[in-house]
Amino acid sequence: MSFGQGGPPWGSGGQQQDPYGSRQDPYGAQQDPYSAQQDPYGAQQDPYGSRQGPADPFGAQGPPPPDGTPDWAALADASASRARRRRRLTVGGGVLATAAVAGLVATAIVSSQKNADGDAKSPSATASGLPGPQELPSDSTRPEPAFSSVAPPAPPNPKDFISSERKDTAPLSADTLFPGKKLTMGGRAYAKGATARTADCAPATQGGLGAVLRDNGCDQVFRVTYSREGLAVTVGVAVFGQESEARRAVAKTTRGKTVAPLMSPGVPTFCKGGPVCRYTANSYGRYAYFTATGYTSAKSVTTGDRAAYQVGDDLAEFTFRQIVRRGNAQASAAVADPAG
Repeated sequence: MSFGQGGPPWGSGGQQQDPYGSRQDPYGAQQDPYSAQQDPYGAQQDPYGSRQGPADPFGAQGPPPPDGTPDWAALADASASRARRRRRLTVGGGVLATAAVAGLVATAIVSSQKNADGDAKSPSATASGLPGPQELPSDSTRPEPAFSSVAPPAPPNPKDFISSERKDTAPLSADTLFPGKKLTMGGRAYAKGATARTADCAPATQGGLGAVLRDNGCDQVFRVTYSREGLAVTVGVAVFGQESEARRAVAKTTRGKTVAPLMSPGVPTFCKGGPVCRYTANSYGRYAYFTATGYTSAKSVTTGDRAAYQVGDDLAEFTFRQIVRRGNAQASAAVADPAG
């Protein structure tokens, strides 16, 4: 079948009988807003298309279906195509609008940071209206805090208080040096016996130690006896005016020059006569301290006798700690009450 000029009623020569002609067809060539010639989103004007799109199925060039029924699939495709183009333009326009709004907001912020004279405000000034540091009021009448450039004095040395009788003024007695009724060292308990004090240093010594103490300025001697498991120890503390005197006295102490044992109730005589005892001598500050250790059974202490050596060492260590504690206590009191 051929379609010439006298062809079907919807051909190019039968526009008056065509139900989809240019006057009545809403999708005709003249009235269709989306036709190839009038469509603003056509192939030549579409900003998003690089090539010419398909021809409008209901434009001037496309003939209607032969049976006079509209091609609904084509209509749907055309409508979807137009909707897609609208969305692209809507999205593109939204992006441009957003950028324009952002530019306006930035301009407004910059403009709000200008003062009346056109100068920029302090960077610390914010949109909250809080003033910058230089805008805060200051009270020049209030005094500024003052800090001394002089360094604080160093804390006192505890040994200074026990090195000179001028500073060593705390109460001193046998009970302050050896408090309580017993002592424990390293888990070993020692019972405390008799105590004694003498201002004449010689009677508290034996073997010539008295002359050494007297020649170096000894002021007084304190003694105490401790016992444990058949062993007894007498500790003697000689007090001098200066540290140098105590050191000289100990340096001149030779074998046999030691403190005399102090007898105590319940403790038999020891270190008297024939038995050999162990003696020690040392000093700290203005104090010289001596020990005499022996068996209460008249047994002699021999070299390597661990039990006897342990007892003498415990009591010598305890005496040293008591002298150090005396210095610490006086130094702490001086810090707490500088005026005193």
